[in-house]
Amino acid sequence: MSLAVTSAIGLGARLPARVPARSTRRANVRRADRARSARLACRASASSEAPTNWGLELSSAVVRVGAGVFMVHNGLDKLADPEGFAKFVVEPYLGFLPHDDPLSFVTWTYLAAGAELAGAAGLCVGLWTRLCALSLFSTMALAVYFHVAQSGLEGFPLGVVEKHQYAFEPAALYCLLYFYFLVNGGGAVSLDNALKKK
Repeated sequence: MSLAVTSAIGLGARLPARVPARSTRRANVRRADRARSARLACRASASSEAPTNWGLELSSAVVRVGAGVFMVHNGLDKLADPEGFAKFVVEPYLGFLPHDDPLSFVTWTYLAAGAELAGAAGLCVGLWTRLCALSLFSTMALAVYFHVAQSGLEGFPLGVVEKHQYAFEPAALYCLLYFYFLVNGGGAVSLDNALKKK
């Protein structure tokens, strides 16, 4: 090394960077091209819609319609004798619900019946699915509470009961179904989806 170069290094001067060999430059260009291609592929896959799983969508629609149809009789049952339902179910077991004017236990009975009828209809056709599922989930959660308050847990989950099912079991299964539709919506085979596309 010459004296000028060593004294320049000693003073902290920078030496010119070594020019990479031609093969190294080609490798760097290839690496940059691969990274750019990978980024473009990720963007393309993220922007394109995944194909619809029609087996999943149709089975989900069947469960949704079934969960709505099977709920209708519960709403009709409450409308057949709202005072009796209020007196023997709502007042003794759900007395924590607000019941000062204008609300009463009979009002809560009508609200539950309305939720079970209107919510079931909306769920069947998939219109405002999440709102309908929320209303049905709420009524069934109160039904679970009522049955547990009335009969206890009956040895759940391993108890064998006389009627072959826990008193709260149907309401709990309804809760699970409605929770699914509350989280996931109506799916591809629903009015919600048809209206969203317009």
